[in-house]
Amino acid sequence: MTTQDVKIVSYIPEHQPAFESLNRAWIEKYFWIEPIDVEVLQHPDQKILEAGGEILLAIVENQAVGVVALKRVSKTIFEFTKMAVDETFQGKGIGEKLAIAAIAKAREKNATKIILYSNTKLLAAINLYRKLGFVEVALDGPYKRSDIKMELILI
Repeated sequence: MTTQDVKIVSYIPEHQPAFESLNRAWIEKYFWIEPIDVEVLQHPDQKILEAGGEILLAIVENQAVGVVALKRVSKTIFEFTKMAVDETFQGKGIGEKLAIAAIAKAREKNATKIILYSNTKLLAAINLYRKLGFVEVALDGPYKRSDIKMELILI
């Protein structure tokens, strides 16, 4: 499999089970599911899309193997959230392809900044974010498991 075999598609309601299961897998492996996770994972249409956000999926041979969401925080700021790649497909550039597509979507929506919350024990993710130009900023936010906040200025 190469990254050319990966198609990035926009979320449709039929993708909700994959969106939830891919995210639950990594969250439960490293942390715990928080109430905010349950709401977003079970109701992405209401929690992400209705507010002007976006969800993208990485598809390989008709199987969802990765997801990422852009949650609208304000008119020009989005939160990069709920990024997950199936463990068997990690290390193949899928996360980077998803992230680049999400950044492009944010630009299409006239975003000036993307923020994200993560945890420094997710070293591969943090390294990817840094590679894409995200920088660490003062921590705030809704997640108990987060120990780092990063942002990417788009203007």
